[in-house]
Amino acid sequence: MSRTDVEPVERTWPAEVPAASPRSAVITGGARGLGAAAARRLRADGVTVTTLDLIPGADVTADVTDTDALERIADELGEVDILVNSAGIVGPGLPLLDTTPEQWRDVFEVNVLGTVNAIRAFTPGMVERGWGRVVNIASMAGKDGNPNLSIYSASKAAVIGLTKSIGKELALTGVIVNAIAPAVIDTPMNAETEPSVLAHITSLIPMQRVGRPEEVAELIAFLASDRVSFSTGAVYDLSGGRATY
Repeated sequence: MSRTDVEPVERTWPAEVPAASPRSAVITGGARGLGAAAARRLRADGVTVTTLDLIPGADVTADVTDTDALERIADELGEVDILVNSAGIVGPGLPLLDTTPEQWRDVFEVNVLGTVNAIRAFTPGMVERGWGRVVNIASMAGKDGNPNLSIYSASKAAVIGLTKSIGKELALTGVIVNAIAPAVIDTPMNAETEPSVLAHITSLIPMQRVGRPEEVAELIAFLASDRVSFSTGAVYDLSGGRATY
């Protein structure tokens, strides 16, 4: 039998759900940096955006490590179609042997469990409605590791693994989950990174420049849209050529 003789397979997953009203999004860590850039870009597409953060400027003050607060916010907001997990911290710029268990717990609590908490709070409604987009912000550090940033690198590797797992789990629901792995981006978080560490990871970029928040926001907007429907559990590099695999 040739390929042209094969009968088409009937779809077993939900068809794309047309938006009856503007899509709605929640962005954690949305008061500055990549989260704020994503909020601006999604609003330009007509998406109703609610930003969550602990610092001034967010629409809602919230801690992603507080599961009860996230569930309460999810109930209050009602339908949420898009979740962007941008909340994160770098942690100490130290050799691994100089780090402490408390430092590891602090970073993983925000970067990993914070992402899990937000997914658990906001995706059940997406699954129920048969449409949703989750974009997790990982990092190049999670793919190839950065010296003196072992905690951060390990936490972002966990986000990548989490994305692959939950993407497969939700593959038949109409909810797709992808991650972005940026290299160094010009954000307040990187401005707080130890200078020698920042200089090293910037030197690894073949384009010889750091990325801009709006470049990341453009990819977030794409992954949060109807334009993407056959990609889930994937990691999209945004590295100026640093990632070649």
